[in-house]
Amino acid sequence: MTRRSCAIPAVGVIAGFLLVAGFGLFVSQVFHNIMNNRLKKEIVLVEGSRVFESWKRPPPPVYMEFFFFNVTNLDEFLGGAKPEVKQIGPYTYREYRYKDNVSMVANGSKVSAYNTKSFVFLREKSVGDPAVDSITTVNIPSWAVMNKLRGSWKAGLLAFSMGSVGISLFTTRTVDELLWGYEDPVLARVSQTNPDVEKVFGLMYKKNGSNDGEFIYHTGQQNYLDYGRVETWKGQSKLSFWASDQSNSINGSDGSAFHPLLTKDERIYIFTPDLCRSIYMEFEKDVEVKGIPAYRFTPPRSVLASKEENPANEGFCVSPQECLGTGLLKVSPCRKGAPVVASFPHFHLADDKYVSAIEGMSPQREHHQTFLDLNPTTGVIVRANKRAQVNILINKVSGFPKTRDLNETVFPVMFLNESVVIDDASAARVQKLLLIAALVSNFPLIIVGLGAIMLAVFILLLIRDRKKKTSNEDDTSYSPVSAKEKEDPQNGTYIGLTPKADPQT
Repeated sequence: MTRRSCAIPAVGVIAGFLLVAGFGLFVSQVFHNIMNNRLKKEIVLVEGSRVFESWKRPPPPVYMEFFFFNVTNLDEFLGGAKPEVKQIGPYTYREYRYKDNVSMVANGSKVSAYNTKSFVFLREKSVGDPAVDSITTVNIPSWAVMNKLRGSWKAGLLAFSMGSVGISLFTTRTVDELLWGYEDPVLARVSQTNPDVEKVFGLMYKKNGSNDGEFIYHTGQQNYLDYGRVETWKGQSKLSFWASDQSNSINGSDGSAFHPLLTKDERIYIFTPDLCRSIYMEFEKDVEVKGIPAYRFTPPRSVLASKEENPANEGFCVSPQECLGTGLLKVSPCRKGAPVVASFPHFHLADDKYVSAIEGMSPQREHHQTFLDLNPTTGVIVRANKRAQVNILINKVSGFPKTRDLNETVFPVMFLNESVVIDDASAARVQKLLLIAALVSNFPLIIVGLGAIMLAVFILLLIRDRKKKTSNEDDTSYSPVSAKEKEDPQNGTYIGLTPKADPQT
C-alpha cells in the first residue's frame, strides 16, 4: 500500500467531518433561534404565561431604607454660615408590592393594573425607633407656601403669622412624622381659605397601602421588545409637567419588568412617577448573582446633566431662570409648586459645587449609585438598588425677612434606598431555564464535538495501522530466486521468497 492510497481515506474523512461540522453549526443556530422564539412567546403578560403571576406578585423581598440629614449648626446657618448635616439611618421597612385590579384590555394586547405598595417597619434592620428619634431639617410645608406667595401681598401676612406663633424655617420632628405625616400649622391655616390644601404633610404621606394610579402595559405578544412597556399612566400617553415633547414622553417599563434577550449596547428606559419623568440606564459591566449571569445597567451622568452639558435636558427646566446644574432635577411642577429638588444620594454624579456647599456630603459610587442587574436571556431582575435624594431649594424669598441672610442652597433632607435581591426559589427556576436554553441551543454542537472525538480516534488508529504495515515492508521484500525467472513445467513461472540481501555483503 502506498502513502497516497493511505492518505485518500483520511482526506475523505476530514472533508466529511468539516461538512458535518458546518451543518452542525447551522443546525445549532436554528436551535438557538427556536429557543429564543420560545422565550419571546413565554415571557409575555398574559394569563398562564411563565411570568404573569410573578409579575403580579413579585416573590423576592423588597426593602426600603430611609436616611435623614440632621442639621447640627442651625443657628449659624440661619446667620449665613455653611450648613452642617449628619446622616442618620437607615430606618428600614419591608416593602410589599403587588399589581391590583389586573385586567386585559385592547383585545388582550395590553394589560391594565395598579401598583400597590405597603410598608412594615423592621426594627432589627434599623438604627433606632422612628417614633422616638427626632430630626432637625427644612420645614418643607413653610417653604412650599412661602414660594407660592413669593412677592404677593399675602406674603407679609403669612410672615407675620409665622412669627407670631413661632413657626421657623426649620423644624424638628420624629422620623415617623416626617415620613408618614403630621398636621402642619401653616398648612392648617392655609386650608381654612383653600379647602383643597391638605393639613397633613409627610414625605410618604398616603403612600402606605396606596398606588400611583392606573398603568396600561404592553403584553409583549406582538413584539417582545414591548414586554412590560408603559402605554399610558393615569389615562395619558404623555406627561404635561415639562417644556418639551421629548421631556414629557413616557418611555420604557415601570422598572418591574424588562424584555428578554437584552444586549449590552441598548438603553434601558424606565418611567418613574416619583421623578415625574422617564430616565434611562446604560450597560456598565457583567456581574453574577447567586450563580446567574447578569448585565449591570446604571444611569449615566447625562440623565441629570445640565442643559449645557446635555441639550436634550433643556425641557426639564421649569423656566429659563430655574434651570439647575448637573445632577439635579427640580420636580416642583408635579409637587404642587413646592421647591423640591431630586438628585442621587449625597449629590452623586452632580456638580462639585452642590457637594461642597453642605458639610457632611460624601458621594460614593458603591453606596449611592442606582443600578439594575438583569439576566440578559430572560430579562429577570436578579438584583437592584434604586437610590434617590429629596432636597429643598432654599434662598431669599421676598416678603419674608427671615430669609434675608440665606444663600441659595440645595438643602438635603433625606435619601432612600429601595433594594431587592432575587430569592433562592426564583433563582433556582431561572437557573433551570437557563440550563435548558443552553442545552437546546448547544445540542448540535455537542454532537459535532462527539464526532470530532470519534474522528481523532479513527485517525490515530489509521496512523497506527499505517506504521505497522510500513514496519513489515521494511523487514520483508519480494525478489526472484535467480537472475532468470525459473519455470515450473507444471505450474508455470513462480516467484520464491528470500530474505533481502544486504547491499554491502
